[in-house]
Amino acid sequence: MMARLATSGLLLGVAALMASQASAGDYAAFQPIGFSSDGNVFAFEEYGVQDGSGFPYSTIYVVDTRNDKFLPGAPVRAVGREDGAPLHRTRHEAHRRAAPLIDAYRLADAPGLLAAYNPITEANAAPLALTYDSFAANEAFRETYSLTLEEKNFGPGGLCKDFLKEVKGFRLSMTMKAGRPVSDVLQDDARVPESRRCPTGYRIGGAVTHMNDDGTQTHVVMVLVKSLGFEGTTDGRWIAVPTRIAK
Repeated sequence: MMARLATSGLLLGVAALMASQASAGDYAAFQPIGFSSDGNVFAFEEYGVQDGSGFPYSTIYVVDTRNDKFLPGAPVRAVGREDGAPLHRTRHEAHRRAAPLIDAYRLADAPGLLAAYNPITEANAAPLALTYDSFAANEAFRETYSLTLEEKNFGPGGLCKDFLKEVKGFRLSMTMKAGRPVSDVLQDDARVPESRRCPTGYRIGGAVTHMNDDGTQTHVVMVLVKSLGFEGTTDGRWIAVPTRIAK
């Protein structure tokens, strides 16, 4: 009898834990992989565990920073669909599949610098603004950059219109470049791509920088896309917005 009670209590505890996890949302982590030496190619990985199914996933994006397009063969995806599939195995599989692209551009040789990181877990940080120095240096040699993001409202399409009255796009601007005020628009949505999956908001999540062979810099702004998730929760996925900084 005691064994049955203990087992019942354990099962209830597990069920409660699973229920709390199922309603917690699915916010992917991201990991920069690196740049080509000329800064024309950038790759990063996003990974996590799907809300609802519990499947681990990993997606590797390889971007041409000159035109903000994926390279042929990217993105590379892996999902662990077996019961109990570990996240590390799924990530390893995604890297194995992406190895031809990563190796072709020697992206692991130039990881760049995660110059700023503003995750959803940072409770005191402004979600729609970010200021960072492009590289670590003594104060007199630092170059400071600032970004702002403005959310825009759009009518929902496809499946989104069954759940939301509006979806969100964004306008991303650089307002300071190397310490000088500017008003450079890095991205201004004219529509919301279906790949964003019913977006409800955004966050400037970080900036990755690289010094290129020719003395220019490539900066990649990491934007967290918050979208409608499992049973009304919120999911978080990443998009990269690149920009080239002249000498």
